[in-house]
Amino acid sequence: MTGVGDLWASLPVPTIVIGPGDEIVDINSAAEGFFNASAKTMVGLPLWDQLAVDAPLENSLARARKNGTPLFVNDVDVGNGQRAPLQCALQISPLMGAPEHMLMMISPRELAGRMTQNHSVKSAAKSAIGMAEMLAHEIKNPLAGITGAAQLLSMNLSQEDLELTDLIVGESRRIVKLLEQVEQFGNLSPPVRNPVNIHDVLDRARRSALLGFGGHMNIIEDYDPSLPLALGDADQLLQVVLNLLKNASEAAGSTGTIRLHSYFEHSFRLRRADGTGQSLPLQIEIIDDGPGLPDGIAGDIFDPFVSGKENGTGLGLALVSKIISDHGGWISVTSVPGRTVFRLSLPRASKPDTTHTNSNEQTKD
Repeated sequence: MTGVGDLWASLPVPTIVIGPGDEIVDINSAAEGFFNASAKTMVGLPLWDQLAVDAPLENSLARARKNGTPLFVNDVDVGNGQRAPLQCALQISPLMGAPEHMLMMISPRELAGRMTQNHSVKSAAKSAIGMAEMLAHEIKNPLAGITGAAQLLSMNLSQEDLELTDLIVGESRRIVKLLEQVEQFGNLSPPVRNPVNIHDVLDRARRSALLGFGGHMNIIEDYDPSLPLALGDADQLLQVVLNLLKNASEAAGSTGTIRLHSYFEHSFRLRRADGTGQSLPLQIEIIDDGPGLPDGIAGDIFDPFVSGKENGTGLGLALVSKIISDHGGWISVTSVPGRTVFRLSLPRASKPDTTHTNSNEQTKD
């Protein structure tokens, strides 16, 4: 018969025993990963100092404790102050045999919900991109002819009429650039994945940004120096980070701060619809202090043709999402005025096999 301790350690979601004064009495191993702290260091700490929930729960928890009834809270953002919040469901119930003690289970829903949404979105996006690629191919040739004809006409026109031909040429070139972005989105080659030092990628992107579009920004490095190698395509990951830095720089306006933050979260795991899963412990955050995403588009910001910019194409973040998805990774965003966080979750490269004499030995960290 499995013991109580084994059952406690086997619970797959972060679970907390809450004492009469809303202090933490115990946490399981999944909660240790969620808080990035051991049970020993968490015991005795006030729950609401360690857990950030975007809903007022203290009074509801007190009523559930007093009445001895369970409490269910769906679709709330839950974090710990050190990570981007996850959308979760909370199940809270009295702990049998321990008066005034409550058991809280935290069930992340963000991944499951987005995976279901992405399946539908990808089907629609695939059709839209296929049609857009066909149109791009058919439109670029006549656009070149229109541009050439306008340039020839401009040779014999007055200054007033030249403004009209310049408008034709300028708008034609703008359309060509849009069509090239559509073609790039559809034709991106699959990643060639190798062990990658993600900090090298971040540093290359930071230096490139400071020399160009991000020259007006203060870009801060906040890295975990012990972060292991990622499994990815360095060039494509560089393209992702550059795109996110460019968006953050444009959102900030004349000045602002961007923080590049890396850390390890061993409990982050992506579970797919077919039941398979993959650990994504390497976390990269691009954090800016700009005005935040426009209301109403945060949930769709990675879909093709959705943009928060006045003249945006809506393909930049769709391309970023496609690259990360092709890597087997995950991208998410949280945004409020003054703080927007794009979070990349990537797989870890396999550790090299240093055991040549005995195949049954395992490499240790």
